Amino acid sequence: MSKLPKEHKFIDLSDYGRIPAKIIANSIKNTSVSPIQVTVSFIISGIIAIVCIFNNQFWLAGFFLILKSVLDAADGELARIKKTPSYTGRYFDSVSDIILNIFIFLALWHITDSNILTTILAVFGIQLQGTLYNYYYTILRNKHNGDTTSRVFENEVPMALPGEKQKHVNILFGLYKILYGGFDKIIYRLDRSAAKSKNFPNWLMTLVSTFGLGFQLLVISIMLVSGLKDDIIPFFIFYSLLIFVFIGIRKIL
Repeated sequence: MSKLPKEHKFIDLSDYGRIPAKIIANSIKNTSVSPIQVTVSFIISGIIAIVCIFNNQFWLAGFFLILKSVLDAADGELARIKKTPSYTGRYFDSVSDIILNIFIFLALWHITDSNILTTILAVFGIQLQGTLYNYYYTILRNKHNGDTTSRVFENEVPMALPGEKQKHVNILFGLYKILYGGFDKIIYRLDRSAAKSKNFPNWLMTLVSTFGLGFQLLVISIMLVSGLKDDIIPFFIFYSLLIFVFIGIRKIL
């Protein structure tokens, strides 16, 4: 099952890893490897990237950040191929992403002249960016019968799906709410009417997809290998201003 029906798909600039992700998922679909294990593999890739950033090994860091993005797509692909969607996997994936993001930016802070306040602001900005992207994308998926494991409003603990334990869902949902709840509330307050909107043009979703984690990791990788490590944190702070631009465009439409 794809995330969105073919007729409603848009060019997702953050989803460049989808083709290799499908290849990986198809290559292990008949094995005992689970989507959760693939998620663990992207965590490992992210940790290696962070260590490489600390050691100024930027080409390796870029490689493992891109690999992390590919594996991040592969776990969902494997879940869809095996027809084993789970809230455990959905929340574990999201919790892992935000924790890795924090440490990626702490590593960037360590190797640059940025201060801790601007680093925190950059992390806050990228999480808001990703939240807006996921907010709009989830609305589309729910409206057009796409993948509905993600919900527009994460207000209550969902019932565990077949094959997963409710205890695990409860714990990971709690962590998700702690880490993402504030960002969800901010974006919702900035654009309350989005959930009722019927108009999300493909071109707008393509623009908003630059807020996706995959695209963010790609930008970080390119800037690292281009000798622009000192500009990464300021870039994401200023790029966050586009949140208000995209929301404004969506409201006008």
